[in-house]
Amino acid sequence: MDRDTLGTLLVLSSAAAFGTLGVLGEVAFREGLSVPSALALRFAVGTAVVWTALLVARARPGAGTSPPTFTLSPRETAVALALGAVGYAGVSYGFFVGVERMSAGLAAVILYTYPLFVVALASVFLDEQVGVRTVAAAGLSLAGVVLISWTGAAAFDPVGAAATLGAAGLYAAYIVVSRATLETTDERVLTAYVAPAAAASLAVVAVATDAVTVPTTAVGWGVVVALGVVATAFAVFAFFAGLTRVGAGRAGVLSTAEPTVAVALGAVFLSEPVTPAMLLGGVLVVGGVVLVQTTAE
Repeated sequence: MDRDTLGTLLVLSSAAAFGTLGVLGEVAFREGLSVPSALALRFAVGTAVVWTALLVARARPGAGTSPPTFTLSPRETAVALALGAVGYAGVSYGFFVGVERMSAGLAAVILYTYPLFVVALASVFLDEQVGVRTVAAAGLSLAGVVLISWTGAAAFDPVGAAATLGAAGLYAAYIVVSRATLETTDERVLTAYVAPAAAASLAVVAVATDAVTVPTTAVGWGVVVALGVVATAFAVFAFFAGLTRVGAGRAGVLSTAEPTVAVALGAVFLSEPVTPAMLLGGVLVVGGVVLVQTTAE
């Protein structure tokens, strides 16, 4: 298999894995887990997997590759911990509030407006120009979100939508800061610091809000493991591995498969309604994201 094909498959696999988040989160709620507890357990499991993978990579580095260095500079450590405790934890919390109050598919589509926030932040803080195509892309995605919200009124919740949009904006900030950090930091090591920081932050939230819950059934523990292994560790590693092979622009376009997977899984496993108008709204959102990504190439 050539490098390009492998990279494409890795990014698509990552998108599919991230696309399971909504459905897995909904199952976790049905099993009695609170939002902060489900997420704290997710990142705790993800931390164990990520550090195990790093230790294996250090003990057995591949041909032509150097083993990862676990230590970061004080500044990089502070940034990585903040990315986890505030950035990734906040994004996950906002998204799961959306899943809890709306459908998993609807929350995923709203969250996927984040590339538009990335463009906005880049134009303000990185002096990147915003052209006509970018404005058109923003209009397409906004129209898609409005259409989905209007036609899916039974599943729409203003608080859930606001939390998910907030998560999209925070995710954009997380990406912008991560880009700068990854110029000097191994992405695997950055993930190894981000995940435990997110787990600790969410555990504190669970305790502070009296929302500490643990799984009491095999299904509950199974969904926690799936959240940590599939929707966290595998999804992150597969994306980074694909990113190095196909580049940021193409990886961004390929990642638009994520909300499609989320909507499909929600319809199949949770019997969430999917109407033609909602599908059209999803197409508009994805079309706007693709337009943004291809404009940036």
